[in-house]
Amino acid sequence: MSQAKVDRYKEHKKNRQKEMKQAKQRALLAKVIGGLAAAAVVVWLGYSGYSLYQSNVEIETVTVNTSGITDYTSGL
Repeated sequence: MSQAKVDRYKEHKKNRQKEMKQAKQRALLAKVIGGLAAAAVVVWLGYSGYSLYQSNVEIETVTVNTSGITDYTSGL
C-alpha cells in the first residue's frame, strides 16, 4: 500500500467511533421524525373522521317550558 492509503486508513480508523456515533444519532433522529409524522397523520385522520361523523349526526332540539318557574319566582 502506498503511504497515502495507509494515512487515509489510519485517519478513518481514528474517526470510526465518531462516525458510527453520528450515524446512530442520524438513524435515531430519522426514526423520531418518522414516528412524529406518522402520529400526525393518524391524529389528522382521526380528527377528520370525527368531524365528518359529527356533521352527519342530527341535532336533537329540546324545548323547555319555564313559565312555571317564572311564575313561582315572581310570586315570591
